[in-house]
Amino acid sequence: MQSEFSSSPPVWLQKLFAVLNLRTEEGDRTLLLFAFYTLMSMGIMWLEFSSAALFLAEYGASSLPFIYLFTAPVGISLGSIYSWLQRLLPLRQVIVLIALLMTLPIFLFRIGLDVAIWAPATIFAMRLWMEAITNLNDLNLSVLAGQLFNIREIKRTYPLISSGNLVADVLSGFTLVAVLRVVDINNMIFLVPAIMLLATGVLFYISTAYDHAFPDSKLRTVDATNVKFSARRLRKLIRRYVLLLLSFFVIAQGLLYLLEYQFLYQLTNQGFSVDTTATFLGIFTGILGLAELFTQLFTSSRLIERLGLFITAGILPALLVVLSGLCLLVSLPALAGATGLFVGLVVLKFVDEWLRYTVVASSRPVLFQPIPAQRRARIQSLIGVAEAVGIGLVGVGILAVMGLSRWLGIGGDRIFLVITLGLSLLWLGSIFLLRSQYLNLLVLTAERGLLSYSDASLRVLKQAIIEALDKPGPEADKRSLIELLTQIEPRSISEVLAPMLSELSPGLQQQSLETMLAYPDHTFTGYVDALISPSQEPAILALAVRYVWLTQEDADVNKLKPYLQTSVDPVVRGTAASMMLKRGSSSERAKATYILQQMLTHKEERERVMGCRALGEAEYMQGLRLHVPNLLQDDSLRVRRSMLEAIASTRLEKHYPSLLQALRYKSTREAAMQALVDLGNDALPMLVSVANNAYRSDTLRHQAWNVIGRIGTLRAMNLLVSNLMTSWGPPRRWILRILVKLSDEQNIRRSTDIELALDQLGRQGVETLLNQELRFIGQLCGALVDFTEDKVPGDAFDLLRRAIRDMRTDALERMLLLMRFLYPSSTIQAAELSLEGSSSSRAQGLEILDNTLDIPAKRAILALFEQSSEEVTVAAIGGFVVYEPLSPQARLGQLMEIRHFLSDWALACCFHAARSEQWRISVDHVVASLRHPVGFVREAVLSYLDMASPRALESLLPMMENDPNPLVADQVKKMKKKHALV
Repeated sequence: MQSEFSSSPPVWLQKLFAVLNLRTEEGDRTLLLFAFYTLMSMGIMWLEFSSAALFLAEYGASSLPFIYLFTAPVGISLGSIYSWLQRLLPLRQVIVLIALLMTLPIFLFRIGLDVAIWAPATIFAMRLWMEAITNLNDLNLSVLAGQLFNIREIKRTYPLISSGNLVADVLSGFTLVAVLRVVDINNMIFLVPAIMLLATGVLFYISTAYDHAFPDSKLRTVDATNVKFSARRLRKLIRRYVLLLLSFFVIAQGLLYLLEYQFLYQLTNQGFSVDTTATFLGIFTGILGLAELFTQLFTSSRLIERLGLFITAGILPALLVVLSGLCLLVSLPALAGATGLFVGLVVLKFVDEWLRYTVVASSRPVLFQPIPAQRRARIQSLIGVAEAVGIGLVGVGILAVMGLSRWLGIGGDRIFLVITLGLSLLWLGSIFLLRSQYLNLLVLTAERGLLSYSDASLRVLKQAIIEALDKPGPEADKRSLIELLTQIEPRSISEVLAPMLSELSPGLQQQSLETMLAYPDHTFTGYVDALISPSQEPAILALAVRYVWLTQEDADVNKLKPYLQTSVDPVVRGTAASMMLKRGSSSERAKATYILQQMLTHKEERERVMGCRALGEAEYMQGLRLHVPNLLQDDSLRVRRSMLEAIASTRLEKHYPSLLQALRYKSTREAAMQALVDLGNDALPMLVSVANNAYRSDTLRHQAWNVIGRIGTLRAMNLLVSNLMTSWGPPRRWILRILVKLSDEQNIRRSTDIELALDQLGRQGVETLLNQELRFIGQLCGALVDFTEDKVPGDAFDLLRRAIRDMRTDALERMLLLMRFLYPSSTIQAAELSLEGSSSSRAQGLEILDNTLDIPAKRAILALFEQSSEEVTVAAIGGFVVYEPLSPQARLGQLMEIRHFLSDWALACCFHAARSEQWRISVDHVVASLRHPVGFVREAVLSYLDMASPRALESLLPMMENDPNPLVADQVKKMKKKHALV
């Protein structure tokens, strides 16, 4: 059943993948998508250079605003066509058709250039088409990447794929100079569709080779999360944030085209020829592409990491403010005049594109993260439409400024620079406004559990909790706030809670002190010391005394002695004795030991409980350890639980087996689990030993895995992941559920240990486990085909068939759990719930899986969940298990070959079926099954031997008469009597 990975790539390639932060299995897809995007972008860039040179020669830069005006409706129309096609055709056909739609009209443009009457209109259409298909190409790439990569992979691969545009800038820029020496600008148009068709061919190969990554069906809307946001404050905050996002992107898009117009307008004023203009644009773009590529690979991520998202995003508008101001100065006739203005605009255009397509583009996806996932796609579409509208507004604005400048009789160059300066300031202001709303939205969604706490500003979140605790409100809400703060920032919780201790209710004071004691800080001892008074409630007084003594190294032991009187409440007396046992002199420790001894042997339960808790607080048990065995057998459940906690607190290794024993019983299980969790990594060896011991009860083994999960250290997570690969049956299901739960909760716990452990498993490891389950199900389905009722009737085979179907159901459940490591957990959960419902609901679940899965086994997995007949299922998964019809007896023998993967009941049923049909089973299988840890399996083997080999059975019975299972022992007695061996 162990699956094999594909052949490993060469060492040099593995090192290259490591440098690029790629996984081996992602390399082919990334390279193909990079090649497609690079080739398509090269074609579009050549079209841009050619169309720009021809357009400027024919119409001049003053006509560019009309291009901007018409780009908006054309862009919106192409986007609508893209959406419309998805409702008619499968997605893998749509992406190829869109690529052809971008390419084929270019042939018509070349024909139109040769017809004098159509040439001007063709040049205008070429420029308009280039502007429109640029955004369509980016949209096509986004859809492709979303289908080929999951959310984790896309973070690693998309920066490399998107750099194909930068590579295209370099290649197209420098190759254009060489090409223009061979052909003129008109014939250059022939090369554009040629390279774009080559890119379309790569895209066709991707859609064919990775057809499993695309749904077979046409576009359908499946809302897997169905999360409703009813809170008015959240809706209002999202609305405000979206408005700021709209302003951010509209201003950015407006500046892009405004600068392009000024740049091209000044370029036409230089009097260059068409070929010279195209050559200049090629060299300019080539140099720009090199700068962008270098920045994207070595600078962008480091800038965002060191300066933060919004400071990095503000670099470009800040530079635009400075550079546009300088351009205004150099444009004065007294300084450099027209030449200085042209040079300034070249620099301005260079800086804008350089930073826009590197650091600003890298920041863009992050800005959408605070928006709830089910709204995010719609908001992004809205932003895209707004950007297209922004282009049209730029065109209207440019025409208005040109008309105003002619009416006033002044040059429009300086007016455009003033507008650029003003828009840059507005853009910069929108970034700072966006920053505050970004944080507020993150905090609010964190409180509602929509995003992880690590995504929010801890400073803002802690401030929000402090304000909520200060305000009047139900005590239950404040308890929840303290628990929330404990989860996200336990080490600095004293900083928040200590100053407000005196104002909290007694119940909240006790909760706060218990929380603060996890990480005591001497800085806040004064706040806690103020709670110590004779009239204070005993529980709070004990916690305060403990906190003060843990944070003060030079505290006077004599101050503890008044608390040692028998009249003092046991919780305070026990705490004082434990502190004296830790800090006192020999005589004082002896006195403290005597007091604790009196408490541990006291007839009142509360005294013994508090004595046990005091033992847990002490560092030295000394002679008190003699009382541990009796306390573990105490009649009081509270005493036994407290003793378990004390064993863990004092690391009393001799009694660690008692902690494992306590896991077996429901009454002490939670206390034992907490004690083992407190031991941390020290408990892992004995827990793993118990969890992997097949002769221990399933209850104890299951709880051992649960404790390992609750320990939650990196070592514990690695143990879970490594055992996941080697375990089978119930243990694998237990581990999967634990890992899935931890993975879902990792953001709340603010721990990366689970993610690091799962990264070692990797996508390929998860696919390996899925394929293993697929092959196992294939064996089960093959058995069901060969064990049909008409071939092997009878009760024994009815039980076996039912056991096989139960194993198949368990395997499908494990597969759904495994899928949650590759895809959003909520999506797989929605599919799982739908698959358990009616036929229409099951169809919806299959639709969710069809539009979610992107692994080679996708078709086989869908076939399994369709609940078709065994024959259809076997045919559907033929790529993983080749079914060969066997006789029922031969099929039973094959099942025995994989007996380690069968459930205990299925294995027993195999022996019962063989007994009923009088079939022979290999001696090796019989002997191995006699040592099976489950009693009813050994019972089934003995029943089989009674039929198959009575003489061998007679020699075995004396060795099994002391079997630990009472049913087996009773069966042995009856068989000995039957064979006259008594």
